Amino acid sequence: MVNTGEVFDIVDEQDRIIGQAHRSLCHGNPDLIHRVAHVLVLNSRGEVLLQKRSMTKDVQPGRWDTSVGGHLNPGESYRCGAIREMREELGISVADPIFLYAYKMRNDFESENIATYLVRHDGEVYPEPGEIDQVRFFSRQDIEEHLGKAFFTPNFEDEWARFSRIESFLSVTEM
Repeated sequence: MVNTGEVFDIVDEQDRIIGQAHRSLCHGNPDLIHRVAHVLVLNSRGEVLLQKRSMTKDVQPGRWDTSVGGHLNPGESYRCGAIREMREELGISVADPIFLYAYKMRNDFESENIATYLVRHDGEVYPEPGEIDQVRFFSRQDIEEHLGKAFFTPNFEDEWARFSRIESFLSVTEM
C-alpha cells in the first residue's frame, strides 16, 4: 500500500540536504529534489532481475522496473538505502553492493538524485506483497525487445541505457 506519510530529505542540485517534505508533495512537484537508491541484481548467467510494480503504486503501476528502487530515509546514505531496500523489497541481504554511478533524473512529475548499485544473486527472492506483483530474470535480448513499448517504466529504460554504456567495462559475468 502507498504510504503518503513518508518523509524525504529534499536536496539542492549539489545533493546537499536543504529540508524535508512528505512523499505526497514530492511526487507531482519536480521542484522538490529527493534521493533514491537503485540496485541491479544479476544472476550468474548475466540476466537482470526486474520487478513488476504493484497496481497500487502511485508511480508507474503495473510496469516492469529496476530490480530494486527506493527512496532514502531521512539522513540515510545511498549505500545504506540500497542495502535496506534490497532486504525490504526482495529479501536479499548483501553487505557490500558495487557502486556503479550516480545521476539526476528530472521529469514533469518529479526530480530524483539516484545512485545505482550492482549485486550478483542466484538465490531465492521474496518479493514484498503490496509493492511488487511479480519478479523474473530477463536476458539482455528480452529487455532490448521490450524497450519503447510501454512494458518498462521510463525510469528503467533510462537506467538500462546508462548500464548498457558501462557494462562492457565491467566484468559482470565474472563477479
